[in-house]
Amino acid sequence: MLNFDNATKKATNLSLNVKVLEAAREMGMNLSQTVDTLLADEVKRRYWEKWNADNKEAIAAYNERVATYGLPLAKYRTWGKSLGDGRTTVLSDVHEEAKNGTI
Repeated sequence: MLNFDNATKKATNLSLNVKVLEAAREMGMNLSQTVDTLLADEVKRRYWEKWNADNKEAIAAYNERVATYGLPLAKYRTWGKSLGDGRTTVLSDVHEEAKNGTI
């Protein structure tokens, strides 16, 4: 995964809209931090957009396989099965019962 935390900083020149720059300075915004954060978010967004496009066929094939044959380890599930008394375990039910102290 992309991780830009604790990376060194490098001085750079940017051309910015003068009015936006003035407004940001009047608001006391840290321009370097703001641009750094927004740029990192955009890089991550584009990375995952490209990753999804590059892996689209594999994802579709996996989804088709699951639709045809089910999940690979479904037989080992302990939730979502009948408890034998008319109830079915569901994660939200188990969570609620745990909160209420009934399990």
